[in-house]
Amino acid sequence: MTALEDAARAAQHAPSVFNTQPWSWRITGDTMELYADPSRQLEVVDKEGRLLLLSCGTALHHARVALAAAGVEVSVSRDVSEHHLATIHVTGQAEPASTDLAAAIRARHSDRRAFGERPVAEEELTTLRRLVEAEGAFLHVVRPDQIVELAISAEQAGNAERDDPAYQAELARWTSRPDFAGDGVPPETGVRQELRRVPIRDFDPSGEQAQAAGAAHDQGTAYVILFGRSDTPVELLRGGEALSALLLRATADGLSTSMISDTIEVEWPRTLVRGMISGIGEPYVVVRLGYLPDSAPPPSTPRRDPRDVITVVEQP
Repeated sequence: MTALEDAARAAQHAPSVFNTQPWSWRITGDTMELYADPSRQLEVVDKEGRLLLLSCGTALHHARVALAAAGVEVSVSRDVSEHHLATIHVTGQAEPASTDLAAAIRARHSDRRAFGERPVAEEELTTLRRLVEAEGAFLHVVRPDQIVELAISAEQAGNAERDDPAYQAELARWTSRPDFAGDGVPPETGVRQELRRVPIRDFDPSGEQAQAAGAAHDQGTAYVILFGRSDTPVELLRGGEALSALLLRATADGLSTSMISDTIEVEWPRTLVRGMISGIGEPYVVVRLGYLPDSAPPPSTPRRDPRDVITVVEQP
């Protein structure tokens, strides 16, 4: 079914840790199945596979949005077993929906530059919280009195990873990918390490290719913590779907976004972030939301060849 193939192609634009795109699709008739690709799991940054599952969840939601915009009605089973994660089954036709979110799929980019003074409205944050909750996860808006704690968490995580030779080797691997791979984080999409309210991961330790953070200093930036009840595979998958819903809605509404996952990758900083949500769940990722002063879009990150990701099983 062409709509399923189109949805799988749209899902190629989903965000993933280090742009590993750790998923694959198998399409048979009116069914598409999502699989995790364990060969793309980060051994240092994501040794327990939390971020891999979160990434796969973003791809699942992107596919759902694309199908809704195409007027395709589906049911979704999150039947995690080994590397199999979910099944989407076409159930009928409907009026196209979520068309603005579908348009945001290609427009969304992680932008690590400093956001400006314009604050994110409370109404927008409420909308994002409701969307996240509709996907089975939760959203905590970091209070002004918690910003310093979040900054400490990010700084400690950055220091721990910077001092780890295994992390540096993994970072080098995923920031120096060959063009044909269609994955990884080109150093020019990173930003130079300048004064920020909350530190941002350094994707270009040499400082030779990263872009400038800009004249702003994240004054109006909102920081939100996406979290769930637990870190079971199904909860993490749904957390990824919630992350996708948040990012696409924010993009459609004119916001710029980027994720801060290093605060979750290292145990002690993750404990600090868990305390910021009063220990009522497991933090999945921190997201920056804000408005950029007038500027060109950030450099885009590469995407894998769909032929390496999507398998279509021909039926007799």
